[in-house]
Amino acid sequence: MPSDDGTEPEFHAKISTHILDTTTGDPARDVYVRLERRDSEGWRTIAEGRTDADGRLRYRVPLHEWQAGGYRLFFWVEPYLGDEGFFPEVTIAFHVRDPERHYHVPLLLSRYGYTTYRGS
Repeated sequence: MPSDDGTEPEFHAKISTHILDTTTGDPARDVYVRLERRDSEGWRTIAEGRTDADGRLRYRVPLHEWQAGGYRLFFWVEPYLGDEGFFPEVTIAFHVRDPERHYHVPLLLSRYGYTTYRGS
């Protein structure tokens, strides 16, 4: 039976991101984003994908991988921003304290800067 968010029971989709290009006001489409989890051996990829036409990505994380701990999102923005972009990549590290809550980590992006926050 699917969960409340529509994913299959072996998956836990409680993490999402959204990239907005603040220069144009448009969503950043087709940007590669990787979700990593920190364990005793360092950072390990647990999910990856590309933003959709609305600049959004909702991860399908296996239930056994989604737990309290350290995570980070790696955004490979150089192909999107092109040669004029100052930052080729953006990494946002964060803590998941309650794995039952939804975590939305947006990225507001321009060629010379970026910002983020914990969304809802």
